Amino acid sequence: MGMFSKELGIDLGTMFTRIAEDGVVILEEPSVVSVDIDRQIMVALGREAQGMIGRVDAEQMQVTRILQHGVVAFYEYTEKFLEALVKRIGGGMGFLRMRPNLMITHPFGITSVERRAVQEAALSVGDARLVPQPVAAALGVDLPIGTPSGNMIVLLGAGASQAAVIAMHTIVSGETLRIGGLDLDEAIVTYVRRKYGLIIGLPTAEQVKLRIGAAIPLDEELSIDIQGQDQVSGLPKPLTLTTGEIVEAVEDTLDQIFETVRRVLEKTQPELASDIIDRGIALCGGAALLRGMDKLMTQNLGVPVYLVDNPLSCVAEGACRAHGMYDLLNRNLPQI
Repeated sequence: MGMFSKELGIDLGTMFTRIAEDGVVILEEPSVVSVDIDRQIMVALGREAQGMIGRVDAEQMQVTRILQHGVVAFYEYTEKFLEALVKRIGGGMGFLRMRPNLMITHPFGITSVERRAVQEAALSVGDARLVPQPVAAALGVDLPIGTPSGNMIVLLGAGASQAAVIAMHTIVSGETLRIGGLDLDEAIVTYVRRKYGLIIGLPTAEQVKLRIGAAIPLDEELSIDIQGQDQVSGLPKPLTLTTGEIVEAVEDTLDQIFETVRRVLEKTQPELASDIIDRGIALCGGAALLRGMDKLMTQNLGVPVYLVDNPLSCVAEGACRAHGMYDLLNRNLPQI
């Protein structure tokens, strides 16, 4: 596109949007916008908007995630959100500046309508191409996906969990479950309400998950003090939660994720499955950081699972790398 254009990789996620240039993440913002309901205009985005969740008058201000379960839920706001982020890093149109080349990621297996929504939202910003998130993640962690050997990656995002086996730049088998880290937060909210009769918000549940959460019991039990709202009296009430309780709270949700990964393995040809057993399964995404997730997945699948070095940034970094090999990848990508 010329010497003045940028090549950007964009991981458009349910929880965060990350933009990478030259293989390095240069911008990260929550995928949240705040909209004035009366005027129907976006008044804040990213961290500023996220700070408004649960703290503004819902009749005057709508604070929402622009993606739900990994796909665009609010097209117009997604378009404005991307415009603002790209402009912030100097990628917008201007004197002697070409429109940037954008490589946008999307969950594997979404419909052509959902893919088109992603691309069209980005076309107002630059020349947009699409790549499935498992492929981008694999490129971002340097898996040899151009070889005939089997490579498996599991991407646990906020809105969706994806498992894919990749060989010769092609997803040989894969599935996307529209359950992710936000559902773990929901599970904690439900657990506290049922066991203690207290109502807590999703931001509180997320902090509990980050501070003391785990997929398996820990050698050293952690605890956290929080405030909830009593269901009967409506008054604030203190509560102490432990790691063991969080393990119990998220168990059913994790079982659904593991079952999805198991199905992908079962659909994989024996030769490729043998490669995966030898090499292990690469685990990435924000929800993969839950303590003991790799160990529990290894126990459930009977296949070695390891957490990659860059679980949060690998998708955006891999999207950047996809620019240089898009013609090769495009032969096997779904067409819009």
